[in-house]
Order: sequence, then structure tokens, then C-alpha cells
Amino acid sequence: MAAPQTEPSPRANSRSLAEKAWAAVREPLDRQLSPLGLRAMAALDPKPGQRVLDVGCGTGQTVIQLAEAVGPAGEVVGIDIAPLLLEIARERAAPHPNVSFIEGDAQTSRLQAESFDAIFSRFGVMAFADPVEAFGNLHRAMKPDGRLAFVCWRSLTENELDLLPLRAAGLEGSVDMTPFAFEDPARVRSVLRAAGFDEIAIEPHEQNVGSGGLDAMLSVVMTVGALGKILREGPSLRADAEEPVRRALAACEGSDGVTLKAATWIVTARASSRGRSAARQRPNSRSAPGAVMRAS
Repeated sequence: MAAPQTEPSPRANSRSLAEKAWAAVREPLDRQLSPLGLRAMAALDPKPGQRVLDVGCGTGQTVIQLAEAVGPAGEVVGIDIAPLLLEIARERAAPHPNVSFIEGDAQTSRLQAESFDAIFSRFGVMAFADPVEAFGNLHRAMKPDGRLAFVCWRSLTENELDLLPLRAAGLEGSVDMTPFAFEDPARVRSVLRAAGFDEIAIEPHEQNVGSGGLDAMLSVVMTVGALGKILREGPSLRADAEEPVRRALAACEGSDGVTLKAATWIVTARASSRGRSAARQRPNSRSAPGAVMRAS
């Protein structure tokens, strides 16, 4: 007798929709997010010959940027839970022999201990089920005095990039706040300290970013981000949202296309020797995967 068919869980469906969405708009989305990632990469300051882990690497733009920074003597490993995005990343990174990928959750994957000089993430760390456990796992994978740098979102109210299209669509009250989980710098500092990091610096950064012209920006905000998540999980809302969002974006169009303010934290820290023994003793969690993938 054939085994009974089981329906995918709502979480699995949501993740699958997100993968397809990010893949569909990867080029204009990279254009939008690249300046923000490069700001965090500059804070990390990777050196030639270093080995770097890119957490939540998505379709691979940041992996390639890091590979160029560490040079042929260095190595970059991208980790992400989304197989479709990793397939794209592998294809894009094929000319770079110093790049490899892991399909897995950075919270639970058994990474080789003390094997990375630095760890980087562009919006790939806000959705961990247990952020202390996740950063503790990353701490174990870092060499003594290794450097961590990531960029994460500040509050929704500070981020015109998400808030303007949400308000135009009248869907501000339906937002999944997961991408803004690190809006409070005190929480970020507490998580990193508990995971064994010190020399923690959290700097505000604001920058107008865009995906190109009006059509490109409209496609991105209605596919990914806070509004995109609502629309892909409630497709019946899309028809009523499109025209008011288009008008709101058109009012922001200039010589560089449509640009909106992104408000982020640039976070840096060091894997302290003080916290290393605690990080080693902390057991690897086996909680449900899904945290590596970007939250929206």
C-alpha cells in the first residue's frame, strides 16, 4: 500500500514561497541591498588569505564580494538553508575556485571548530529560533580573536524602504516583525555577549537605496520585504495594493530611479577568549531549521 501523502507545513510553504520570490527578483534586490552589505563588509575589513563564513548568503552576491576581498589565497564559505538560492549562488560563483557552500542552518550546522578568521552576514541573522545558541555555534567556528560583522534592520518606523509601500497598500498592521528582531541594540549586545563575543560595536547607518526605475522597485517591494511577504502569502490582496504602491513610489522617483531610506545597524564584534570555553561547552541545538534564510 502506498504511503499516505502529507501536506507541507505552513512554515515549509512560507519558506518555499520566499525562496522563489528572492530568486525571481535577485538582480534588482542585489542592487538594492549591495550598498548596505558593503558597508558592513568594510567594517569587517577581510584580509587577503583569510577564511570567511557568509551566513545567509542567498544567491551569492556577498560571497563573491568577499572572495574578491580575500583573494585566491583566501576562502569563502556561504551557508544558507534555501536550496534554490544556493543553486543560483553556485552558478554565479563558479569562476571563483576559493568559494564553497553549505546547505544548512547556521544555528545547528556542525561547523568545524576554530576554522574561520571572520564571519559576515547581510540580513541573514535576524530570524534565528534561538539567537544566543546560533551565535554561540558561530563563535565555536571562529578562530581565537576572529571578527564578526553583520548588517541588520533597525525599526520598521525608521525604514521608509518597508514602511512607505506598506502604508500605501494599507497593510501596515499585517507585518511580520521577524526582520526587525534586532531593532533594539541593547538586545543585540546582550545576545552577542551571551554567545561569547566582546568588543561589540553597534553603529547606525542610513542610506537611500533602490532597485532601479519605478517598475523594478515596484516588483521588488511587492515580492520581498515586509509588503512582499504579506502579498505572496495573501495573493488576493495584490490587485488592490499595486496601484497605490506604484503611485507612492512614483512620487519618490528621481535621476537615480526610485530610492527610499534604509535604516540599519552595522554590528561588529570579536570572538573573545573569555567566551571561548563557554561556547565550547554550549551544546549544539537541534531545533527546527529555517533560521539562516532571510526573514522576508
